[in-house]
Amino acid sequence: MDKRDIALVTGASKGIGAAIAHELAADGFHIWLNFRSDHTAAQQVASEIETAGGSCTLIPFDVADAEATASALDPLLEEQTPAVLVNNAGFARDGIMALMSQGDWEDVLGVHLNGFFNVTRLVVARMLKKRRGRIVNIVSTSGETGMAGQVNYSAAKAGLIGATRSLAAEVGRRQILVNAVSPGFIATEMTEGLPQEQILPMIPLGRIGEPEEVSGLVSFLCSERASYITGQVFAVNGGAHI
Repeated sequence: MDKRDIALVTGASKGIGAAIAHELAADGFHIWLNFRSDHTAAQQVASEIETAGGSCTLIPFDVADAEATASALDPLLEEQTPAVLVNNAGFARDGIMALMSQGDWEDVLGVHLNGFFNVTRLVVARMLKKRRGRIVNIVSTSGETGMAGQVNYSAAKAGLIGATRSLAAEVGRRQILVNAVSPGFIATEMTEGLPQEQILPMIPLGRIGEPEEVSGLVSFLCSERASYITGQVFAVNGGAHI
């Protein structure tokens, strides 16, 4: 893609999102880096991107807040249309369903599903006019297999997989490709403190994955080499779910 193209990455101040922002910047994209509240971490990612010769614009807003999302994005979208959107923003709030609070259910679904809708609705409308674009949704093995203690998170990610396939069918004729990348256990804040002795036997490759192993696949899906791929879910899980 053109070196001046923009890639909007949500939840990109740390973890997988930060790795994706770094990788797409190295591919030549100007990064619109979204984050909710950790300005220090986001600024660190932006500085690293710029030091490496890339360019980055910080765009703080909560993807779950439709009004805040529109206020942040509408002025930018009036001037430019991202060639790439990566919906990465998300978090887990685990607990068994019998004891899960209404807030824990709504907050997790709000960020993953409402966040996807709030951001993608605005961006894809502009992509349709341009007749080009790539959308990559970061889902999870939990959304493919189900995971005890993660009913809210699994439901949200499974919903995002369904949304990926449906949107791909809607916009394919306008040359907008929509895919999902499904990480398993990856070395981020979300997996810190998890019992390695229980996790590693579940993974045929015998190790936790690295964020860069996810971002490399995202980079491929945003490249011209992936021009005939849409509506698919790609696992990066070390064989934990086959």
